[in-house]
Amino acid sequence: MSTQSSPDRPPKITTQTIVDMKKGGQKISMLTAYDFTMAHIVDQAGIDVILVGDSASNVMAGYETTVPMTLDHMIYHASCVVRGVETALVIADLPFMSYQVTSKEALISAGRMMKEAGVHGVKLEGGKPIIKTITKIVDAGIPVMGHLGLTPQSIYKFGTYKVRATGDEEAQQLLEDARHLEEAGCFSIVLEKIPAELAQKVTAELSIPTIGIGAGSECDGQVLVTHDMLGLNKEFKPRFLRRYADMHSGMTDAVQSYIQDVKSGDFPNAQEQYG
Repeated sequence: MSTQSSPDRPPKITTQTIVDMKKGGQKISMLTAYDFTMAHIVDQAGIDVILVGDSASNVMAGYETTVPMTLDHMIYHASCVVRGVETALVIADLPFMSYQVTSKEALISAGRMMKEAGVHGVKLEGGKPIIKTITKIVDAGIPVMGHLGLTPQSIYKFGTYKVRATGDEEAQQLLEDARHLEEAGCFSIVLEKIPAELAQKVTAELSIPTIGIGAGSECDGQVLVTHDMLGLNKEFKPRFLRRYADMHSGMTDAVQSYIQDVKSGDFPNAQEQYG
């Protein structure tokens, strides 16, 4: 398995690599993957970090929110991804209610994700209320990525996917939460759908990298859902999304051409069958 990447890409990206990238002023690229084939393609293309997101609930399972995903679901998807990756850092979401009840349960969940799926770290949503939980997981030797701003697992609490932390009070709380996450041992933090000016302030104050999604250009890195940026999903059109391909149309054309060839008897032709 050969890796097609830039000459300065390390043979294996670690959490320390990501922290060093911030120190060196090098932007961090991150995309999602949920299966072996997509993970292999994204890794070979040279991505720095692959997130096995609980967004699999939306793009793979068709649910409206990320809430239905279970730990077993996530371990399955993460193990598929890990088998397709050679170089990228692989981080997996701990799903809703796999870490919120007790810190002991959270540690067990994180441990299962590491042992059974083979990921390199886990991501948890939230700030001050889960600091003790993060500390416990980090103390056990498991790398943790934080997640602030719009936290999809809490969608029923917020009631909307609108931009978070637009008011002074919530913005100050997010900044304090970011500091707490760094102190607790997080190696990086995802900032989702917050004002660019606030994301810039958080990024400047932390020594660990920030990864933005709808959080402006001054974050240390960026993440998108791969299915969205490839244009496989036509319905999702947030302001922050840039589509780099229109694979929905391309795949539709390919499938329709296949159907036509089968119906007409053109497929398989003489060269595509055995004598």
